[in-house]
Amino acid sequence: MIRLRGHHLLCLLGYRGMGYSQDYVSNMTQIYETLRKNPETRIRLVAGPDDLCARFPVDKPYHCQNASVHRRDAAVLARLGLKPSGWATWSEIQERIAQRVESHDIHGLCKTCSWRTYGVCEEGIVLVRSGRPLPPAPPVD
Repeated sequence: MIRLRGHHLLCLLGYRGMGYSQDYVSNMTQIYETLRKNPETRIRLVAGPDDLCARFPVDKPYHCQNASVHRRDAAVLARLGLKPSGWATWSEIQERIAQRVESHDIHGLCKTCSWRTYGVCEEGIVLVRSGRPLPPAPPVD
C-alpha cells in the first residue's frame, strides 16, 4: 500500500521526471511506475506528509506541513469525494479523476503550486479522461 495526500493524486498524473532532488525524483519515479504498471495498487489517503514527502530534501524549505498545501489536499479530496484515512485503488482514483476533474481545474485547485506552470498535470488529466495510459517516467540518472 502506498500512502498519498490529496494533491499528490493529481501530481502523479503529471509526473514527467522532475522533482526537488535526485532522491526525491528516484522515489517519485518508483511510486509512479508502480501505479502505472499495477493500477490495482491500494492507496491509503492521508492528511499531511506521505510517501512522497518522506524524500523531500533536507536542504530545501520543507513545505509539506504548510497550510496552503493542506488546503490544496482538502480541495482535491473534496472534488474526488474522498476522505483522509480512506483508501482506494489507483485505478479507482483515476476513474474518479476522469469523472470529476477537467484539465482547466488545475488552475484553481493548484493555484499556489510552483509546478503548475509546466502544464504537465493538465496533460495527465487529459490522458486519464480520454482513457489513454500515462507515459513511462523518464529514466532516473
